[in-house]
Amino acid sequence: MKSMKPWLPLILTAACAAWFLSTLYPPSDTGFAFNEFAKLPLVFNGRLKPMDSLARNSLLEIREKQTLNTEPWKDWDQNPKIISANEWLIHVMMNPAVADAWPVFRVDNSDLITLLKLPEGNPAQQQDGKHYSWNQIAPSFDLINKENERIQKIESVERSAYERAVVKVFERLMLYEQLKNTLQPQDVPDWKQELADYEALIPAGIASIHAQQAGQKFDQAIFNAFAGNVQLFDEMSQFDAPLVVPPQNSSGNWQRVGTILLNATKGEKISPAIFAYATMADAFKKGDPAAFNAALADYRSSLVPDFSPAMHKARAEVFFNQMQPFYAALVIYVLAGLLAVCSWFNLSETLRRSAVWLVGLAFVIHTTGLIYRMVLEGRPPVTNLYSSAIFIGWGAVVLGLVLEKIHRNGIGAVAAAGMGFITLVIAQNLAVDGDTMEMMRAVLDTNFWLATHVVAVTTGYASTFVAGFLALIYILRGVFTKTLDEATGKSLARMVYGIVCFATLFSFVGTVLGGIWADQSWGRFWGWDPKENGALIIVLWNALILHLRWGGMIRDRGLIVCAIFGNVVTSWSWFGVNMLGIGLHSYGFTDAAFKWLMLFVMSQLGFIILGLLPARMWRSFSARI
Repeated sequence: MKSMKPWLPLILTAACAAWFLSTLYPPSDTGFAFNEFAKLPLVFNGRLKPMDSLARNSLLEIREKQTLNTEPWKDWDQNPKIISANEWLIHVMMNPAVADAWPVFRVDNSDLITLLKLPEGNPAQQQDGKHYSWNQIAPSFDLINKENERIQKIESVERSAYERAVVKVFERLMLYEQLKNTLQPQDVPDWKQELADYEALIPAGIASIHAQQAGQKFDQAIFNAFAGNVQLFDEMSQFDAPLVVPPQNSSGNWQRVGTILLNATKGEKISPAIFAYATMADAFKKGDPAAFNAALADYRSSLVPDFSPAMHKARAEVFFNQMQPFYAALVIYVLAGLLAVCSWFNLSETLRRSAVWLVGLAFVIHTTGLIYRMVLEGRPPVTNLYSSAIFIGWGAVVLGLVLEKIHRNGIGAVAAAGMGFITLVIAQNLAVDGDTMEMMRAVLDTNFWLATHVVAVTTGYASTFVAGFLALIYILRGVFTKTLDEATGKSLARMVYGIVCFATLFSFVGTVLGGIWADQSWGRFWGWDPKENGALIIVLWNALILHLRWGGMIRDRGLIVCAIFGNVVTSWSWFGVNMLGIGLHSYGFTDAAFKWLMLFVMSQLGFIILGLLPARMWRSFSARI
């Protein structure tokens, strides 16, 4: 056993690296080429993306997971039927009769469940009480539509939990209808045949309309059939579905199927892409993988060479989705943190080194994902709340590794692993709101001052959180264990002080750069916007800590308590001001985070109370009194 100890860090790191690398290989297609279909490019919500991203993001937004359990009422040991996001999307687009019966919509609010007349949880009736199908909700669609119209007149900050649930479920239903109307009008039994009939009808249909407008004799049957198709395609185009039809050349704009079919009434040619998708849909409904795969291969070939860059970008994003670097890093951070904490109690250098190696591996994966996202987006690392969580975690891990390099006592490793884990969990929850790579407002688009401002100010956020996290370690070890000896306490206090100095510098520089950016983008350097005020408060709080320390008004424990309150200040600036729904920085508004923000603030106040307890009540101090 002793001979294995020197090799333990290498063995654990190699095992985790092998696990991560194994996720890079997607499962092979055994029938329908779902993985190849996932690489097809399209445009939705202002950005080019693959079908894979549309599937994952849509399912995550609707069901809050990237996979679908078609039988959620069953226990996990009863062979649940799990399908991928891509298979689900193909069913929604090409065979909605099957997809409509799957319990994909997550509905948690009991009042909303009652409104929609949905069954409560009962495994015997194949219902888990949380997930419902389109077929179950559709009969009450008018009710939720009317409720949504009423709630839209209420300010978002004043809505009840029930009202927020109504808006969320309504948005999910609308997204689902967008997907159903992407490739064909929803609920059309034989789209390939109807499309062919429509194409053949166009000349006579246009002639009948012109004759009717001129008061001339026309064929009423042809007129009615053509007008019915036009109405159907008009309804289809109103759903703002994803743009899946490429332009005639690479410099044009992508279009919706419904729009092109409507334009055909003006004599414009129907794109071959629509026929290709119709052929795929026909083969998919008939359960013919060979015909589906052949039509898919032909369509992909037609995109070369004009749309080779779009296809390359789509393939790269599919690989990124398959890699899931931030989830992998999150898992490894957890293991590293546990090993580092255990090293405090048995003073094992092997465990400490193992934790540091694992944090290093997770950091490499974290960095890979961060850079990959930047390349895919063509933007700096921070563009929205999701990316800010990724970057803040990355910066915190850097600081933790630096501290561990200097002090070699496991504290830096715990700080790095803990902050990496927490921020990536926050990012995972923010991803539920939709595509994390969508384009921002035009005024927030990339320029030099934006890039430097967001990097500097989020580095300030990360540093302040690291100081606060180190302070939490001080409190936990001091109050509940006997491991906070005098040397360790002094070391932690020095770490907190040094990080606060670092945080003060970057939060100040980031705030000033933000003013320069605001002057160029909005025509004023400072406007007392809530986000600007939050950034300024962070600067002032960090500066106050330093002045209190320099003036001798606080010592080690006072520094620790002030650093913990820095977590409250920074969390409010990072998330809280966005929830006000006002100001030029309200682009990151999210309701779901409010409860967690309040719980976090209460927890930090609880730690502050612990920090203010008399020394005799601290286990580490009582032994020295």
